[in-house]
Amino acid sequence: MNTVSHELAILQRIESALDAATRALAQFTPGAIEVQYKSGNDPVTAADHAVNQAIHSLLVRDGEGWFSEETVDDLKRLEVARLWVVDPVDGTREFVQGIPEWCVSIALIEDGRAIAGGIRNPATQETFLGSASTGVAYNGRPCRVSSRSELTGAEVLASRSEMKRGEWERFGPSGFTIRPMGSVAYKMARVAAGLADATWTLVNKNEWDVAAGAALVEAAGGIVRTLEDAPITFNSRSPLLSGVLASGPQLYAPIKSLLGVVTAPA
Repeated sequence: MNTVSHELAILQRIESALDAATRALAQFTPGAIEVQYKSGNDPVTAADHAVNQAIHSLLVRDGEGWFSEETVDDLKRLEVARLWVVDPVDGTREFVQGIPEWCVSIALIEDGRAIAGGIRNPATQETFLGSASTGVAYNGRPCRVSSRSELTGAEVLASRSEMKRGEWERFGPSGFTIRPMGSVAYKMARVAAGLADATWTLVNKNEWDVAAGAALVEAAGGIVRTLEDAPITFNSRSPLLSGVLASGPQLYAPIKSLLGVVTAPA
């Protein structure tokens, strides 16, 4: 099977899993659902678990690994070449509050690289789907990252939580629009589709938060790096990443300068 056919088959599997997730979510009402809290005060709901179960049963085949926010980590995943990295509901805080900025996030990792991803926001009926060889589609239409080269006039998507904590005040009147939004996966999907120019996080993220978004941004012609200017290798023993920056290729250098990112030595 050639690369394009291989990835088209993967995308069909991802889309089927997103459909199953949407059906599983139909029994829950955002903004009117009981919530519990895990360690670190992270919220979790019955919807997270229902989606996790629905997509696991569809996706995983012999020889493939599984890594999800809602499944106890099995380090046997380190021994496989192909790994599904999933966040059943990214943006659970927004889901609980009824804010339509949450999504289902699915990525396939091959040999440490996110080669395909799918992100769906059922609340807004948006689907972002793509791979390295096929490019990215937004609701079925081909899309690309922004071609903007200057931060002036750009739209940057920021973590609502980070903004509430005052962590974005340092950017002040920087000449670009800062739009607070939940779900880092959803923000990255919007960057991939050219609906926003860039997004970055100022705090650590986990692989399941960003894997699908990274696959989409890179497949759409963009750049994804940690805040240490390092490419992301997925399926690491520790899934914690030192923040994430995603943008079109021409905007990456101005953002690095703004953030004071120093290129890591080769």
